[in-house]
Amino acid sequence: MAILGTLLKNGIRLRESLEQEYGAPEALQKNELKKFLILASKTQIGQKYRFKEILGEFKKDDQAYYDVFKKNIPIYDYEKIYTEWWHKLREGEPNVTWPGKVKYFALTSGTSGGPSKYIPVTNRMVNAIRKTGVRQMLTLSKYDLPDHMFNKGILMLGGSTDLDFNGTYFSGDLSGITIKQLPVWFQRFYKPGYSIAKNRNWGEKLEQMVEIAPQWDIGIIVGVPAWLQILMEKIIERYQVKTIHDIWPNLGIFVHGGVFFEPYKKGFEKLLKHPLIYIETYLASEGFLAFQAFPNRKSMRLVLNNGIFYEFIPFNRKNFDENGEMKAGCQTLAIHEIEEGFDYALLITTCAGAWRYLIGDVIRFVSKDSSEIIITGRTKHFLSLCGEHLSVDNLNKAVQAVEEKWDISVQEFTVLGVPHGNLFAHQWYIGTDDPIDESQLTTFLDQSLIQLNDDYATERKHALKEIRVNILPVRVFYDWMRSEGKEGGQNKFPRVLKGPKADSWRAFLSQNKDLP
Repeated sequence: MAILGTLLKNGIRLRESLEQEYGAPEALQKNELKKFLILASKTQIGQKYRFKEILGEFKKDDQAYYDVFKKNIPIYDYEKIYTEWWHKLREGEPNVTWPGKVKYFALTSGTSGGPSKYIPVTNRMVNAIRKTGVRQMLTLSKYDLPDHMFNKGILMLGGSTDLDFNGTYFSGDLSGITIKQLPVWFQRFYKPGYSIAKNRNWGEKLEQMVEIAPQWDIGIIVGVPAWLQILMEKIIERYQVKTIHDIWPNLGIFVHGGVFFEPYKKGFEKLLKHPLIYIETYLASEGFLAFQAFPNRKSMRLVLNNGIFYEFIPFNRKNFDENGEMKAGCQTLAIHEIEEGFDYALLITTCAGAWRYLIGDVIRFVSKDSSEIIITGRTKHFLSLCGEHLSVDNLNKAVQAVEEKWDISVQEFTVLGVPHGNLFAHQWYIGTDDPIDESQLTTFLDQSLIQLNDDYATERKHALKEIRVNILPVRVFYDWMRSEGKEGGQNKFPRVLKGPKADSWRAFLSQNKDLP
């Protein structure tokens, strides 16, 4: 079996040497957009917005193609594109925003406050996701890994592969859609296997994995940190061992995405005998956007030539209002126009029929030359009641400072904006099972945010009159998610709660006052 590991490792190095990594970002993106416009020129959206006219501008050497592209096609958010176009896809209508019919829809987790969204998934997008997944595996050759690591099981903790079918299309978690179409060579390594993966009952699925865990030789785990931590805690408790490495001694790599990992890291590492290699990914319901391409970096490289064309809206008061809504006439930039160190809301055009689509994420370039980014938040998951402009990045860093100050593990947290007389306050809920003084934590958290954000520091002297903190057991957060039907798989607890979700959270806490 060691021979197989050596062959796989050498094969990865060979494939990586052939992979196109060094094309100019603008040229790669221009070619990608051109392909989309050609393929979709005869669709309903292509005819309405004159894709052939845009294609005529690609013959020029300047960026006329992009100027005409953004002049012809409006910016869409989910509600707008669904109302105008995507509802037709669910009715089985072909050639709407992409050639042919759409047979699959990924359901988002709906953490932004509304119900789940139906995101079209085409065969071309599935192939693009698979190809990017292989590219990510190629990066393993950059790590000093033993040959046998390439012959170990890969545990992918995702949504159910038992998709809903209404006679017209299938729907479910993106992970459930893509796992069902894994390449044959990968199936040998894939865990928990199709029988367990199709279970829709998250609690039962976890118990099934706990039962069979000692039979697996796992080298890589993939998934959302919170749910993987819960699984490992259950395995450790069930078999009365000290760490997960007593069950999976060869576990060496954790591929994660969807949330900032640092708040989970301290609690996560208590379950380990030796350190893991952490690799971050940016896989959304709309596509596989980026992955960590180099060891020892906390940034990810945008995928520029595989299914997605990117645009960037400077995330500032000129382009977005206090609620995170785009303003009319907002500025958009192509990849060669961005600058390092600034926050941008992402627009994507994809081979699944999304056109100039506001995905809702906010990113920052840390390297323009290699198109490396970090995710700093969501357009609507920030807190600004009176001009304090707290991003998710600010919130994460403040909580991380709390963990380091008292050597505790904060697995979940959320923040709400609340009234304070005629002015405002922030209400924090901190999820930790470690002992900590609530008053001291509140003061330190407030001071950390003052140091991180000048706008927050200013408003704490004026309209933002108070910061309140309630410490809760971690399980309370997951109990609420279960009550919302958002348990497991790709679901994440929102860092900022607003609107109906905030009301639901407060009602849940009120109804469960007996919770310790």
